[in-house]
Amino acid sequence: MRSVNRQPCAAASRRNLSAVSVLTEAIVTESRVIEVVAAVIEQDGRVLACRRRPEKAAGGKWEFPGGKVEQGETNAEALIREIREELGIPVEVTGLLRIDDTEVGSNVIRLICLRTRLRGEAPTTSLDHDELRWVPRGNLVALDWAAPDLPAVAELSGSTTTR
Repeated sequence: MRSVNRQPCAAASRRNLSAVSVLTEAIVTESRVIEVVAAVIEQDGRVLACRRRPEKAAGGKWEFPGGKVEQGETNAEALIREIREELGIPVEVTGLLRIDDTEVGSNVIRLICLRTRLRGEAPTTSLDHDELRWVPRGNLVALDWAAPDLPAVAELSGSTTTR
């Protein structure tokens, strides 16, 4: 009978399991990422800020309007859809402001802030918000913003600190 050295196989097996664990962790981590688009709408030197309704997640916090990117949508398509649904208005995406990842509970919110222009009248109501406010850039930091929006607020206001 031939002797089989199982030590190298066990070591190789451990390495493979370790590699599988790392790969699985990367997949799980990536699956925790929720891609969200947000409209940074500026008009006459002011930026549209929206306060989330109290019954919503992050209720009472201010945010840029938008929502989740659905499978098969581009970021621009998702934002145009979300703003039409949420604010009832048409918009045009003009460019990227920034992309930031923020841990919120067990998820990571990847907030894709897109510069956006109104294609008609300004919104007056929202399905997800109880207040809409046009805020001068320098005053943005005075509002109580949702965590994912803070980096964009800092950039827009020229501030390095936010609430």
